[in-house]
Amino acid sequence: MSTKSNTSKRYTAEFKRDAVALALSSDKTVTEVARDLGVSPEGLRGWVKQAKINRGEGPAGALTTAEREELVRLRRKVREQEQTIEVLGEATAFFAQQKTK
Repeated sequence: MSTKSNTSKRYTAEFKRDAVALALSSDKTVTEVARDLGVSPEGLRGWVKQAKINRGEGPAGALTTAEREELVRLRRKVREQEQTIEVLGEATAFFAQQKTK
């Protein structure tokens, strides 16, 4: 069961970028930096991890932010095309039935 709250805060890309830069350049731990910024340590760790992946420093096969966004876009497009195909199939069946009457 997820412990994440549905009321999680949204941060701008600029804020995240600055927070990551601070976490990477600071002598403080990620937890300390997160506390100073008022964000969750887990969130900041995730941002740092994704920033490293975006710079090509992540594990093999890890998706960059741009790749993740493209994957979401393509999955949405596939879903829409599947729905279109379903509607066209139903319309074809309907008109085929009408033709035989």
